[in-house]
Amino acid sequence: MHMRAERRERGFTLIELLVVIAIIGVLIALLLPAVQQAREAARRIQCTNNLKQIGLGLHNYESTFGSFPPGGIADEAVAGIWGGAGQNNLMSWRGLMLPYMEGGAVNNAINFSLSMSNNNGVSASAQWTSYMTIASSWLCPSDDNFQGVSPGYRRADPPATDASGWCNYPNGAPPNNPFTNAGETRIPYANYAGSFGDNYCIGGLTPPGGPWETPINTLPPPGQPKIGYSGFWGTYFNDAVTGPGGSLRGIFSYRPRGTSVTTLASITDGTANTLLVGEVIPAQTADSNFWNHNGCTFGTTVPINWVTLDPTPVRGWGSNNWKSRYSYASKGLKSKHPGGVNALFCDGSVKFLKNTISMATYCAIGSKAGNEVVSSDAY
Repeated sequence: MHMRAERRERGFTLIELLVVIAIIGVLIALLLPAVQQAREAARRIQCTNNLKQIGLGLHNYESTFGSFPPGGIADEAVAGIWGGAGQNNLMSWRGLMLPYMEGGAVNNAINFSLSMSNNNGVSASAQWTSYMTIASSWLCPSDDNFQGVSPGYRRADPPATDASGWCNYPNGAPPNNPFTNAGETRIPYANYAGSFGDNYCIGGLTPPGGPWETPINTLPPPGQPKIGYSGFWGTYFNDAVTGPGGSLRGIFSYRPRGTSVTTLASITDGTANTLLVGEVIPAQTADSNFWNHNGCTFGTTVPINWVTLDPTPVRGWGSNNWKSRYSYASKGLKSKHPGGVNALFCDGSVKFLKNTISMATYCAIGSKAGNEVVSSDAY
Protein backbone atom coordinates (compact mmCIF):
# COMPACT_ATOMS: atom_id res chain seq x y z
CA MET A 1 0.00 0.00 0.00
CA HIS A 2 1.47 3.33 -1.13
CA MET A 3 0.85 6.51 0.72
CA ARG A 4 0.66 9.61 -1.55
CA ALA A 5 2.40 12.65 -0.06
CA GLU A 6 0.46 15.87 -0.20
CA ARG A 7 2.15 18.66 -2.22
CA ARG A 8 1.55 22.24 -1.31
CA GLU A 9 2.03 25.04 -3.86
CA ARG A 10 4.24 27.68 -2.28
CA GLY A 11 3.14 31.31 -2.87
CA PHE A 12 4.61 34.70 -2.06
CA THR A 13 4.79 35.64 1.52
CA LEU A 14 3.53 39.05 2.50
CA ILE A 15 7.08 40.29 3.05
CA GLU A 16 8.19 39.10 -0.40
CA LEU A 17 5.20 40.80 -2.01
CA LEU A 18 5.96 44.07 -0.25
CA VAL A 19 9.59 43.87 -1.37
CA VAL A 20 8.52 43.35 -5.00
CA ILE A 21 6.10 46.29 -4.81
CA ALA A 22 8.82 48.46 -3.30
CA ILE A 23 11.25 47.53 -6.08
CA ILE A 24 8.66 48.31 -8.75
CA GLY A 25 7.96 51.64 -7.06
CA VAL A 26 11.67 52.52 -7.05
CA LEU A 27 11.98 51.59 -10.73
CA ILE A 28 8.98 53.74 -11.64
CA ALA A 29 10.39 56.64 -9.62
CA LEU A 30 13.66 56.31 -11.51
CA LEU A 31 11.96 55.95 -14.89
CA LEU A 32 9.40 58.77 -14.72
CA PRO A 33 11.90 61.66 -14.63
CA ALA A 34 13.72 60.14 -17.60
CA VAL A 35 10.44 59.90 -19.52
CA GLN A 36 9.53 63.47 -18.59
CA GLN A 37 12.96 64.71 -19.64
CA ALA A 38 12.66 62.90 -22.97
CA ARG A 39 9.24 64.45 -23.57
CA GLU A 40 10.50 67.93 -22.67
CA ALA A 41 13.50 67.45 -24.97
CA ALA A 42 11.09 66.62 -27.80
CA ARG A 43 8.93 69.66 -26.99
CA ARG A 44 11.99 71.91 -26.91
CA ILE A 45 13.07 70.61 -30.33
CA GLN A 46 9.59 71.35 -31.70
CA CYS A 47 9.78 74.85 -30.22
CA THR A 48 13.17 75.34 -31.90
CA ASN A 49 11.67 74.22 -35.21
CA ASN A 50 8.80 76.70 -34.77
CA LEU A 51 11.28 79.53 -34.35
CA LYS A 52 13.24 78.41 -37.39
CA GLN A 53 10.05 78.52 -39.45
CA ILE A 54 9.32 82.02 -38.17
CA GLY A 55 12.88 83.04 -39.00
CA LEU A 56 12.56 81.67 -42.52
CA GLY A 57 9.29 83.54 -42.97
CA LEU A 58 10.80 86.81 -41.74
CA HIS A 59 13.77 86.48 -44.08
CA ASN A 60 11.42 85.73 -46.98
CA TYR A 61 9.55 88.92 -46.07
CA GLU A 62 12.85 90.80 -45.92
CA SER A 63 13.86 89.44 -49.35
CA THR A 64 10.59 90.75 -50.77
CA PHE A 65 10.42 94.19 -49.14
CA GLY A 66 14.04 94.90 -48.24
CA SER A 67 13.32 95.07 -44.51
CA PHE A 68 11.71 93.18 -41.68
CA PRO A 69 8.02 94.06 -41.11
CA PRO A 70 7.08 96.93 -38.80
CA GLY A 71 6.03 95.91 -35.32
CA GLY A 72 2.46 96.80 -36.21
CA ILE A 73 0.21 98.89 -38.42
CA ALA A 74 -0.20 101.50 -35.72
CA ASP A 75 1.58 104.64 -36.86
CA GLU A 76 0.21 107.65 -34.98
CA ALA A 77 1.68 109.96 -37.60
CA VAL A 78 -0.83 108.46 -40.05
CA ALA A 79 -3.92 108.03 -37.87
CA GLY A 80 -5.03 107.03 -34.38
CA ILE A 81 -3.84 103.76 -32.95
CA TRP A 82 -6.86 102.84 -30.86
CA GLY A 83 -9.07 101.71 -33.72
CA GLY A 84 -12.10 103.33 -35.24
CA ALA A 85 -13.15 104.25 -38.77
CA GLY A 86 -10.42 105.34 -41.12
CA GLN A 87 -7.65 104.64 -38.62
CA ASN A 88 -4.82 102.11 -38.38
CA ASN A 89 -5.94 98.49 -38.53
CA LEU A 90 -3.68 97.52 -35.58
CA MET A 91 -2.20 94.40 -37.24
CA SER A 92 0.94 93.00 -35.59
CA TRP A 93 4.09 91.95 -37.44
CA ARG A 94 2.93 88.33 -37.07
CA GLY A 95 -0.11 88.91 -39.25
CA LEU A 96 1.93 90.78 -41.85
CA MET A 97 4.24 87.83 -42.48
CA LEU A 98 1.60 85.08 -42.75
CA PRO A 99 1.93 84.76 -46.56
CA TYR A 100 5.59 83.85 -45.99
CA MET A 101 4.70 81.05 -43.56
CA GLU A 102 2.15 79.18 -45.70
CA GLY A 103 -0.60 81.37 -44.31
CA GLY A 104 -1.73 82.78 -47.63
CA ALA A 105 -5.32 81.56 -47.29
CA VAL A 106 -5.72 83.30 -43.92
CA ASN A 107 -4.06 86.43 -45.25
CA ASN A 108 -6.39 86.54 -48.27
CA ALA A 109 -9.41 86.50 -45.96
CA ILE A 110 -8.26 89.66 -44.13
CA ASN A 111 -9.66 93.05 -45.06
CA PHE A 112 -6.72 95.34 -44.32
CA SER A 113 -8.93 98.42 -44.55
CA LEU A 114 -10.74 97.27 -41.40
CA SER A 115 -9.49 97.08 -37.84
CA MET A 116 -8.41 93.72 -36.45
CA SER A 117 -10.57 94.30 -33.37
CA ASN A 118 -13.84 95.97 -32.40
CA ASN A 119 -12.95 99.47 -31.30
CA ASN A 120 -14.65 102.85 -30.96
CA GLY A 121 -17.92 101.51 -32.33
CA VAL A 122 -16.34 99.99 -35.45
CA SER A 123 -17.13 96.31 -35.95
CA ALA A 124 -14.47 93.87 -37.11
CA SER A 125 -16.84 90.91 -37.49
CA ALA A 126 -15.75 90.51 -41.13
CA GLN A 127 -12.32 89.53 -39.78
CA TRP A 128 -13.65 86.80 -37.48
CA THR A 129 -12.70 83.77 -39.62
CA SER A 130 -9.10 84.90 -39.96
CA TYR A 131 -8.96 86.23 -36.42
CA MET A 132 -9.85 82.87 -34.88
CA THR A 133 -7.30 80.92 -36.93
CA ILE A 134 -4.02 80.16 -35.20
CA ALA A 135 -1.34 77.85 -36.64
CA SER A 136 0.47 75.40 -34.35
CA SER A 137 3.83 76.85 -35.44
CA TRP A 138 3.05 79.87 -33.25
CA LEU A 139 2.54 77.75 -30.12
CA CYS A 140 5.22 76.29 -27.87
CA PRO A 141 4.22 72.72 -26.91
CA SER A 142 5.71 73.16 -23.43
CA ASP A 143 3.30 75.94 -22.49
CA ASP A 144 0.34 74.56 -20.52
CA ASN A 145 -1.71 77.76 -21.12
CA PHE A 146 -2.44 78.21 -17.41
CA GLN A 147 -6.02 79.40 -16.83
CA GLY A 148 -6.57 79.42 -20.60
CA VAL A 149 -9.39 78.00 -22.72
CA SER A 150 -7.58 75.62 -25.07
CA PRO A 151 -4.23 75.53 -26.91
CA GLY A 152 -3.91 78.82 -28.76
CA TYR A 153 -6.81 80.57 -27.00
CA ARG A 154 -7.41 82.47 -23.80
CA ARG A 155 -10.51 84.15 -22.42
CA ALA A 156 -11.36 87.59 -23.74
CA ASP A 157 -12.95 90.30 -21.63
CA PRO A 158 -14.82 92.57 -24.08
CA PRO A 159 -16.92 94.42 -21.49
CA ALA A 160 -14.05 94.57 -18.98
CA THR A 161 -16.16 92.95 -16.30
CA ASP A 162 -14.10 89.84 -15.51
CA ALA A 163 -12.90 89.76 -11.93
CA SER A 164 -10.58 86.76 -12.14
CA GLY A 165 -7.71 88.66 -13.76
CA TRP A 166 -6.91 85.84 -16.20
CA CYS A 167 -8.33 87.32 -19.41
CA ASN A 168 -6.13 88.60 -22.22
CA TYR A 169 -6.69 91.89 -23.98
CA PRO A 170 -6.28 92.96 -27.60
CA ASN A 171 -6.42 96.62 -28.61
CA GLY A 172 -10.17 96.94 -28.21
CA ALA A 173 -12.23 93.74 -28.19
CA PRO A 174 -12.28 90.60 -30.37
CA PRO A 175 -14.57 90.72 -33.45
CA ASN A 176 -18.19 89.69 -33.05
CA ASN A 177 -18.84 86.02 -33.65
CA PRO A 178 -21.09 85.96 -36.77
CA PHE A 179 -22.83 82.79 -35.53
CA THR A 180 -23.91 84.34 -32.23
CA ASN A 181 -23.80 88.01 -33.23
CA ALA A 182 -22.14 88.62 -29.89
CA GLY A 183 -18.61 89.51 -28.87
CA GLU A 184 -16.16 86.62 -29.23
CA THR A 185 -15.27 85.21 -25.83
CA ARG A 186 -11.89 83.80 -26.89
CA ILE A 187 -8.72 85.51 -27.98
CA PRO A 188 -5.92 83.78 -29.93
CA TYR A 189 -2.36 84.13 -28.69
CA ALA A 190 1.19 83.25 -29.75
CA ASN A 191 4.18 82.05 -27.74
CA TYR A 192 6.63 84.05 -29.85
CA ALA A 193 7.16 87.82 -29.77
CA GLY A 194 9.45 90.21 -31.61
CA SER A 195 12.34 92.04 -29.93
CA PHE A 196 12.36 95.77 -29.28
CA GLY A 197 15.75 95.25 -27.66
CA ASP A 198 17.07 97.15 -24.67
CA ASN A 199 14.63 100.04 -24.82
CA TYR A 200 12.88 100.34 -21.48
CA CYS A 201 10.27 97.68 -20.72
CA ILE A 202 9.09 99.79 -17.78
CA GLY A 203 10.98 103.09 -17.55
CA GLY A 204 8.69 106.13 -17.67
CA LEU A 205 5.56 103.99 -17.91
CA THR A 206 5.97 103.25 -14.19
CA PRO A 207 8.65 105.75 -13.20
CA PRO A 208 11.47 105.64 -12.42
CA GLY A 209 11.46 102.13 -13.92
CA GLY A 210 11.88 98.54 -12.87
CA PRO A 211 14.32 97.28 -10.23
CA TRP A 212 16.71 95.99 -12.90
CA GLU A 213 16.62 99.11 -15.04
CA THR A 214 18.75 102.23 -14.82
CA PRO A 215 16.30 104.85 -13.48
CA ILE A 216 15.03 107.18 -16.20
CA ASN A 217 16.88 110.47 -16.76
CA THR A 218 19.97 109.13 -14.99
CA LEU A 219 23.26 107.47 -15.86
CA PRO A 220 24.56 104.32 -14.15
CA PRO A 221 27.48 104.52 -11.73
CA PRO A 222 30.94 104.33 -13.35
CA GLY A 223 31.78 100.82 -14.50
CA GLN A 224 28.17 99.65 -14.59
CA PRO A 225 26.22 99.09 -17.81
CA LYS A 226 23.14 101.10 -18.67
CA ILE A 227 20.03 98.89 -18.52
CA GLY A 228 17.29 100.57 -20.51
CA TYR A 229 17.18 103.36 -23.09
CA SER A 230 14.66 106.06 -23.98
CA GLY A 231 11.79 104.97 -26.19
CA PHE A 232 9.77 102.46 -24.18
CA TRP A 233 8.97 99.31 -26.17
CA GLY A 234 11.01 100.64 -29.09
CA THR A 235 8.97 103.84 -29.60
CA TYR A 236 10.10 107.40 -30.32
CA PHE A 237 8.99 108.71 -26.91
CA ASN A 238 11.23 110.38 -24.36
CA ASP A 239 11.61 109.10 -20.80
CA ALA A 240 8.65 111.18 -19.61
CA VAL A 241 6.50 109.68 -22.41
CA THR A 242 5.40 113.17 -23.42
CA GLY A 243 6.99 113.57 -26.84
CA PRO A 244 9.90 112.56 -29.06
CA GLY A 245 13.28 111.63 -27.64
CA GLY A 246 13.67 107.88 -28.00
CA SER A 247 14.63 105.51 -30.80
CA LEU A 248 14.19 101.82 -31.58
CA ARG A 249 17.22 99.82 -30.46
CA GLY A 250 15.83 96.39 -31.36
CA ILE A 251 13.95 95.13 -34.41
CA PHE A 252 10.23 95.80 -33.86
CA SER A 253 8.36 98.83 -32.52
CA TYR A 254 4.71 98.28 -31.70
CA ARG A 255 4.07 101.99 -32.36
CA PRO A 256 6.31 102.81 -35.34
CA ARG A 257 5.75 106.57 -35.39
CA GLY A 258 9.13 108.27 -35.80
CA THR A 259 10.99 104.97 -36.18
CA SER A 260 12.25 103.17 -39.25
CA VAL A 261 11.66 99.57 -40.23
CA THR A 262 14.72 97.41 -39.62
CA THR A 263 16.92 96.44 -42.55
CA LEU A 264 19.73 93.91 -42.45
CA ALA A 265 22.18 96.72 -43.15
CA SER A 266 21.06 98.55 -40.01
CA ILE A 267 22.03 95.58 -37.80
CA THR A 268 25.64 96.69 -37.42
CA ASP A 269 26.23 94.60 -34.29
CA GLY A 270 25.97 91.51 -36.50
CA THR A 271 22.95 89.37 -37.28
CA ALA A 272 24.40 86.43 -35.33
CA ASN A 273 24.53 88.56 -32.16
CA THR A 274 21.15 90.31 -32.36
CA LEU A 275 17.84 88.99 -31.05
CA LEU A 276 14.92 88.82 -33.47
CA VAL A 277 12.15 86.72 -31.87
CA GLY A 278 11.84 84.91 -28.55
CA GLU A 279 9.47 82.96 -26.32
CA VAL A 280 6.75 84.48 -24.14
CA ILE A 281 4.03 83.02 -21.91
CA PRO A 282 0.62 84.65 -22.53
CA ALA A 283 -0.69 83.61 -19.12
CA GLN A 284 1.92 85.94 -17.63
CA THR A 285 1.29 88.93 -19.91
CA ALA A 286 -2.25 90.30 -19.87
CA ASP A 287 -2.14 92.06 -23.25
CA SER A 288 -0.51 89.16 -25.08
CA ASN A 289 -2.51 88.38 -28.21
CA PHE A 290 -1.71 87.20 -31.73
CA TRP A 291 -3.20 89.81 -34.02
CA ASN A 292 -2.86 93.24 -32.44
CA HIS A 293 0.22 95.40 -32.12
CA ASN A 294 -0.06 95.87 -28.35
CA GLY A 295 0.86 92.28 -27.46
CA CYS A 296 3.52 91.33 -30.00
CA THR A 297 6.91 92.46 -28.63
CA PHE A 298 9.33 91.92 -25.74
CA GLY A 299 12.39 93.68 -24.31
CA THR A 300 15.62 92.71 -22.58
CA THR A 301 15.57 94.98 -19.51
CA VAL A 302 13.64 92.38 -17.50
CA PRO A 303 15.47 89.16 -16.55
CA ILE A 304 14.71 85.97 -18.47
CA ASN A 305 11.89 83.94 -16.90
CA TRP A 306 10.91 86.64 -14.42
CA VAL A 307 7.55 85.27 -13.22
CA THR A 308 4.50 87.57 -13.53
CA LEU A 309 1.70 85.19 -12.63
CA ASP A 310 -0.15 87.38 -10.12
CA PRO A 311 -3.58 88.27 -11.64
CA THR A 312 -3.94 91.35 -9.45
CA PRO A 313 -4.66 94.19 -9.58
CA VAL A 314 -7.17 93.27 -12.30
CA ARG A 315 -6.67 95.57 -15.31
CA GLY A 316 -4.11 97.45 -13.21
CA TRP A 317 -1.97 98.38 -16.21
CA GLY A 318 1.40 99.74 -15.17
CA SER A 319 1.22 98.29 -11.68
CA ASN A 320 4.41 98.47 -9.61
CA ASN A 321 3.67 94.98 -8.37
CA TRP A 322 6.46 93.46 -10.44
CA LYS A 323 4.89 90.00 -10.13
CA SER A 324 1.61 91.14 -11.71
CA ARG A 325 0.69 90.09 -15.25
CA TYR A 326 -0.62 93.65 -15.67
CA SER A 327 2.74 95.22 -14.83
CA TYR A 328 5.22 96.03 -17.57
CA ALA A 329 7.69 93.69 -15.89
CA SER A 330 5.72 91.08 -17.85
CA LYS A 331 7.33 92.23 -21.13
CA GLY A 332 10.36 89.93 -20.98
CA LEU A 333 11.28 86.55 -22.45
CA LYS A 334 9.97 83.52 -20.60
CA SER A 335 9.18 79.87 -21.24
CA LYS A 336 8.29 76.58 -19.59
CA HIS A 337 11.61 75.02 -20.65
CA PRO A 338 13.79 74.33 -17.60
CA GLY A 339 16.65 76.80 -17.24
CA GLY A 340 15.97 79.30 -20.00
CA VAL A 341 14.27 80.18 -23.29
CA ASN A 342 14.68 79.54 -26.99
CA ALA A 343 15.50 82.64 -29.02
CA LEU A 344 15.75 83.35 -32.74
CA PHE A 345 18.60 85.58 -33.90
CA CYS A 346 18.67 87.80 -36.97
CA ASP A 347 20.84 85.35 -38.92
CA GLY A 348 18.13 82.68 -38.61
CA SER A 349 19.88 80.66 -35.91
CA VAL A 350 18.07 79.54 -32.75
CA LYS A 351 19.93 79.51 -29.44
CA PHE A 352 18.99 78.63 -25.88
CA LEU A 353 19.44 81.58 -23.53
CA LYS A 354 19.99 80.60 -19.90
CA ASN A 355 18.32 82.26 -16.94
CA THR A 356 21.80 83.06 -15.64
CA ILE A 357 22.78 85.33 -18.54
CA SER A 358 24.08 88.66 -17.25
CA MET A 359 21.82 91.66 -17.81
CA ALA A 360 24.65 93.48 -19.60
CA THR A 361 25.06 90.65 -22.11
CA TYR A 362 21.32 90.19 -22.47
CA CYS A 363 20.81 93.87 -23.29
CA ALA A 364 23.80 93.83 -25.64
CA ILE A 365 22.27 91.10 -27.81
CA GLY A 366 19.00 93.02 -27.73
CA SER A 367 20.43 96.10 -29.45
CA LYS A 368 21.08 96.01 -33.18
CA ALA A 369 23.59 98.85 -33.32
CA GLY A 370 24.86 99.44 -29.79
CA ASN A 371 28.49 98.62 -30.66
CA GLU A 372 28.78 96.27 -27.69
CA VAL A 373 31.34 93.48 -27.85
CA VAL A 374 29.77 90.13 -26.97
CA SER A 375 31.64 86.84 -27.15
CA SER A 376 29.85 83.75 -28.41
CA ASP A 377 30.33 81.97 -25.06
CA ALA A 378 28.74 84.76 -23.03
CA TYR A 379 25.22 83.34 -23.49
